[in-house]
This record gives sequence, C-alpha cells and structure tokens, in this order.
Amino acid sequence: MSIPGLGWPASWSRQRRSTATIVAACVALVVALWVAANFIALAPAPIGPNAKFFAEGMVVTVQLTIVSGLIGVVLGLLAALGKGSRILPLRWLAGFYIWVIRGTPLLVQIFFVYFALPEVAKAFGSEWLTQLSRMTEFTAAVLALSLNVGAYNAEAFRAGLEAVHKGQFEAARSLGLSKWHTLIDVSFPQAFKVALPPLVNNVVALLKDSSLAYSIGVVELTNVGARVQSSTFQPVPILITTAILYLVMTTLLTQITNGIEHRFDIEGRRS
Repeated sequence: MSIPGLGWPASWSRQRRSTATIVAACVALVVALWVAANFIALAPAPIGPNAKFFAEGMVVTVQLTIVSGLIGVVLGLLAALGKGSRILPLRWLAGFYIWVIRGTPLLVQIFFVYFALPEVAKAFGSEWLTQLSRMTEFTAAVLALSLNVGAYNAEAFRAGLEAVHKGQFEAARSLGLSKWHTLIDVSFPQAFKVALPPLVNNVVALLKDSSLAYSIGVVELTNVGARVQSSTFQPVPILITTAILYLVMTTLLTQITNGIEHRFDIEGRRS
C-alpha cells in the first residue's frame, strides 16, 4: 500500500509520524521541566516561592523512571529467558525472582534494599558486596524499582515469546539458523511487538511508583511536596500542584510510549 502521488509505503508514513511524536513528546517533557523551574515561580504562595524545589523534584522523578525503566527492561528479558530455559536451576531462579517480587509490596522491597540488603552484604564480607552498605538513597531506590518493574516486564516478555508460533522456530531451524540466531532474528522481534504494550504501561506506572522512593529520603516530587507542606501548613495547594505535575509528566510519557508503539507497528494495525 502506497501514498498516492508519492509512492512511499504507508508504513513509512506511519513510522515518520510516530518518530515525530516521540521526538515532540521528549522535547515537551524537557520543556515541562523548564517551565516548572521558571514559570511556576509566578504562582502565588506557597507554590511560587518553592518553584525551584518542585522543578528539582520533577528532575529526580524523571531520572528514577528512566534509569529504573532501562534496567528493568534488561532484567525482564533475562528473567523471561531464564524462566523459559531448559536449565532447571536457571528456570527455578527466574521463577523464584518473579514470584517474590510480584507477591510482595513495592514499599517493602524498597525498605529491604535500603535497610536490610546492606546488612546482608556485610555478613558475607566480600569487597564488592560491602559496597552495597554504602548505597545512596537514590541508588537503593533505582535498584528496588528496577527489580520490581523487571519482574513485571519478565511476564510481558514471556507472553510475547509464547505468542510466537512454534512453526516460526521450526522454519528457521530448517533454514540452518542456530538457536541463538533464531531467537535474535526470528522469535524476539515478533515477541517484542506483542510485549511492547504492557512494557510501556509498566514504564508509565513506574513513574508514579517512583513516589515511594520518598519513604527512604529520596528528594523526588512527592518528597518535595511533603517538605513544602510541613513548612507552610497548606496541604491543599501543595497536593494539587504535586498531582498536576505528576499528571503532566505521565501524559507526556504516555505520548512518548504511544509513539514507540506506533513506531514498531509494522503491519499498521494501529492507525
């Protein structure tokens, strides 16, 4: 199918539009942070005098989301491959990881990583494990959030891999492709498209879940709001402002993830 008069495949046009959407949403997210740093200062008290702190909190929230989201995708893929492995210990380990993370609250996981994990590392006494006892609040939050979203991503990847028909694998093998090349070149691209919608939903949810990092002292947006509220004793405008800023960030992130979905929609099922 081509665009009349141009001869370009329709999929090219969709990919160009989706790429433009991703770029525009990324730019808008950066602009939103800049606006928070400059124009919120024009708001009446108690928001205006604390605009700088709200902007800094938004930056930390975005950093938590991006870093944890990227690590979580890698962890999810490894866990999905491990759960589908023929190596029994590897399959058990991946299944145990997914079972524990999905079955316990994120807040408990954050507390465990920040308070308990360093003590466990000290007990083993090895040099690199001892470094865990010196984790900053931000590092602990990233580790906990990554482990959490990775378990949910693992199920998304596993569903995608199981959605690929076995005939695809058999056909690739009959053409002489190795198991590794069959996975990378045949199975994974198809599985990734199936897993993409839940993956991007997990990233959007991660942005909101990052607010729990407040519990261990990370100065992200929720923590900033709580600090301003405790110093001004005006909860209503503070909470409304915090909610609006989260809404702006999640809306822009949703636009970015929607653009990514369209970018990989080769068949054009989404118009």
